[in-house]
Amino acid sequence: MTRQQTAIADTHADAVNEEVVYQHPLLFHKIWELASDAPDCGHGEIWNWHYHKEVEFLAIVTGHLTVQTMQGLRTLGPGDVMVLGASRPHRTHKATPEPLQYIVFQVDLPRHFDQSMMPYLNLFSELTQPLDRLNYIFDEQPEARRVAYSLVLDIFEESQREAPGYEMAIGASIKRLLLLLLRSDSRKTLQAGEGSAISRFRPVLDYVDQHLGEKISVDDVRALLNMSYHHFIKTFKRTMGIPFVDYVNYNRIKKAERLLLTTELSIMEISFEVGIWNMAQFYKLFKRHNQRSPKEFRERMRG
Repeated sequence: MTRQQTAIADTHADAVNEEVVYQHPLLFHKIWELASDAPDCGHGEIWNWHYHKEVEFLAIVTGHLTVQTMQGLRTLGPGDVMVLGASRPHRTHKATPEPLQYIVFQVDLPRHFDQSMMPYLNLFSELTQPLDRLNYIFDEQPEARRVAYSLVLDIFEESQREAPGYEMAIGASIKRLLLLLLRSDSRKTLQAGEGSAISRFRPVLDYVDQHLGEKISVDDVRALLNMSYHHFIKTFKRTMGIPFVDYVNYNRIKKAERLLLTTELSIMEISFEVGIWNMAQFYKLFKRHNQRSPKEFRERMRG
C-alpha cells in the first residue's frame, strides 16, 4: 500500500458508520422510540450524516420529522412511514416546535429470508438500486402506508412486551412488511432476476465489494465460477438485470457518494479510492448517476 493509499484509508475512520447493536441475537434488529417536547426545531447534534448496513424504517407517531437523503428532503407527519436502504447516508431533525414522537426500526433484512423466501432475496438485496425508491408506495397508496405503519408499531410493541413467542411475532411482521412492499410495487421498482441463480454469483459480488479500489476485470471474476467470458457476461446480465461493468461502476459511485458526504477527502482521492484512476471518467460516471458533478453533489448535500 502506498503512502497516499494509507492516508486515504486512515481518513475512513472519520466516516459516521453507525454500528447497530441488535436487541436480540436471532432477530438481527433494533427498534426504539424517540421523543422530544423541546420547542427548538433547529438542526442540533442530530443533523449529522450517518449510515449503517441495516435497512431502516421510520414511523411518525406525533409531530413532524425532516429526513434528508441523497434524493432530497422530505418531511414526515403523524402516520407517515419511510424506508431507508442499507448503507444509505441520511440525517434527520425535528421539523416543527410541536412535540415529536417516532419509531426507528433497523433490520438486517437478508437474515430474515428462509427457504420459502429465497426466490425473492434478489429483489430486496439492493444490488442495483436502494429500497428508498419504494417510498412512492407510501406517498401514493394510503392503505399500504397504514398497514406498514401498523406493522412497525406491532414490532415495537412486541419488542417491549417480550411475551412468549414474541420472536415469531416479530419475524412474521417483518415478512408481512416485505410482502406488502412486493405486492404494492405498482412501478415494478423491485426488478426480478433469476432468484435461484443469485447465490451462484455471490463469490463475484463479494469479490467486487472487497476490491472496489482496484482494477476489476471480467477475467478475474469469471474464473471464480469457471465460466467462459461470453457465458459469464450473458448469465450475469440475465441474473442481475444489469451488465457486469455497469454493476461495478454503480457500486463505485455509491461508495464515492458516501465518501463525499462523510469524509474530507479530495475528489481526486475519492476517485482513486473507488478504483477510477481517470478523473474524466469519474466525472462522467458520477454525473450519469447523479445529474451533477461530485463537487456540486457534496455542496448540495452538505448545504
